Amino acid sequence: MAKYYIYHDPTRCIGCLACEISCMDWKELPYGEANCRIFRFGPEAVFGEPDLTFMYTSCFHCEKPLCVEACPSGALAKRDGDGIVVFREDLCIGCRACISACPWGIPQWNESAGKIHKCDYCADRIDQGLEPACVTRCPVDALKFVPVEEASQLKRMRWLRDTFGRQVAPAAKY
Repeated sequence: MAKYYIYHDPTRCIGCLACEISCMDWKELPYGEANCRIFRFGPEAVFGEPDLTFMYTSCFHCEKPLCVEACPSGALAKRDGDGIVVFREDLCIGCRACISACPWGIPQWNESAGKIHKCDYCADRIDQGLEPACVTRCPVDALKFVPVEEASQLKRMRWLRDTFGRQVAPAAKY
């Protein structure tokens, strides 16, 4: 299982796409081909007021990634230490089997390179003790790179805040 998760708080997100731009910049991807995406929902009238909601998505770094199983060249692999599904462009043969295998549509085709690309949580940055590029550029702190267990706690705290209208302190760790 992946040990990390990019937590997105849609109540903070303003849809500025800084995460996508940062990803394209760091990974040197063509414009519009970020490994993460922000989807916009709305505007919808909520209690008479227009409301927009934004949803962030990137690779889920699955427990048993179908993309890794489908890749005949070994270009995709799941790291043992942290569970991150990494991509080695030099091994990619451009067969697109991973694109067909992924139920989430995460691997994307890079026409100019003739290969795929996908989110690897910026594994090169993680190895240097840094956060993924998308997280570092979020101007409203809507993205957090956290251990999986902490992501569940952040979601519960957001639910309590949204439900009861107040900030809730994180539970003590035992």
